[in-house]
Amino acid sequence: MRSSVQAQLTWDYEPTGSRTGALYQRAKQMQWHVDDVDWRLPVRFGAPLPDDSAFAMTAFAASPLARRGRPAWDAFRWELQAWMVSQFLHGEQAAMVVASRLVEVMPDLESKFYATTQAVDEARHVEVFSRYLRCNIAYPYPVSEPLLLMLTDILADSRWDVVALGMQIMVEALAMAAFRLAGSTFHDDLIKQITTLVARDEARHVSFGVMSLSGLYDRMTAAERAEREDLVLESAALIRRRFLLSDIWDRLEVPLREGSDFAARNELMVAYRQAIFSRVGHALGQIGLMTPRVRAGLASLDLIRFTEGATHD
Repeated sequence: MRSSVQAQLTWDYEPTGSRTGALYQRAKQMQWHVDDVDWRLPVRFGAPLPDDSAFAMTAFAASPLARRGRPAWDAFRWELQAWMVSQFLHGEQAAMVVASRLVEVMPDLESKFYATTQAVDEARHVEVFSRYLRCNIAYPYPVSEPLLLMLTDILADSRWDVVALGMQIMVEALAMAAFRLAGSTFHDDLIKQITTLVARDEARHVSFGVMSLSGLYDRMTAAERAEREDLVLESAALIRRRFLLSDIWDRLEVPLREGSDFAARNELMVAYRQAIFSRVGHALGQIGLMTPRVRAGLASLDLIRFTEGATHD
């Protein structure tokens, strides 16, 4: 991926007592080590799973897997977990690169300090997810095409705020929501422990993105804001496409059209996308980019529940 950025140095070393500085101090205090994870916890990938919720079992009955019987639903649930963790890994590598770039381009020293701690966090996340997959999943998934397209667009941009918007808001906030849902969507205690630890880091990363971008778009021209709205809507469309789960349908030998149609329309699948996108929507509201145009676009993608006149999601 080709990219170019304008590095910024600052000669002002006086602490300001800013919220970013406080976040940097908290980041230093909350570092953890990959060996803090209890790697002895068993992962029985592919084992029969307990009954799903009634809502989920209704979805199964309407899915193209129903004709294969209940074991097919368990296989789907395990493959969804393997796919999710694989995409976490690929996204975390890109986040590590972005955090390193933010050290270079952020204009003030405290933001550079914080971005340095985020680069360390992301390296640890790459290490922990790659170890989980290497030790427990025989066939992890390659990066999904929509995620690759999204990351390529983000990393190719030379503007620091666009990079921060794409990664800190669109990618990191989505991941944080998925991590926090892991307790009800993942199937072994090891990955639940890992995602709990990673989610604590991601909460700081999203906060840093919100702090860095708050108020910025109010000072931009209408054309500049429209460019950022375009990025949000294009990224959201790729997120929705990603969660049509074409990689999983292919592995399970489900016809792509049947699987994608189920993922696009089923009430459970729509509700899951809305749940994990909710944190993105909230962050967009905090930085002033949940404009009427963005809100309508996200609603048309079934990523938010649109309510006329609402200000928050």
